[in-house]
Amino acid sequence: MLKVIVLTIIVLVAALLIYAATRPDTFRLQRSTTITALPEKIFPLINDFHQWPLWSPWEKMDPAMKKTHSGSPQGTGAQYEWEGNSQVGTGKMEIAESMPPARTLIALDFLKPFEAHNFAEFTLTPAGDTTTVTWAMYGPQPFMAKVMNIFGMTERMVGPQFEIGLSNLKAIAEQ
Repeated sequence: MLKVIVLTIIVLVAALLIYAATRPDTFRLQRSTTITALPEKIFPLINDFHQWPLWSPWEKMDPAMKKTHSGSPQGTGAQYEWEGNSQVGTGKMEIAESMPPARTLIALDFLKPFEAHNFAEFTLTPAGDTTTVTWAMYGPQPFMAKVMNIFGMTERMVGPQFEIGLSNLKAIAEQ
């Protein structure tokens, strides 16, 4: 009986690993919200890392987080490094492309608790007196990330934070 249980577990684990190997080599996660404000009012809150403490959910997870700003004050070349608790980890962001008031592309490097190199992208699409803001993160999906994402780990860890951040951004922009 024990042999049957062990063999079943081995087969299930092997099937899981084989399934993970068939998953895409890249991932994309995104959330959107509609804000009653023009892109010109919202864009500076995104395109300037000095403004992120007003709305970023990670800033509130670790008020003692060490932060360093360098490069341009805002827009392309602006850099932001952080070192925080286990919830926010350690990493660096740099605005790779800034297209006022429509798009900001950020190179995002996580160092701890795990290493990952992704992109975050904000797009602002106006429609009358409102703007749809889409926050996306995408990048390579190495094998272990494929295994984790079978169980929706990225979605569960990052998706709700994007929703909180967009809600905070909406509240500030609509003031």
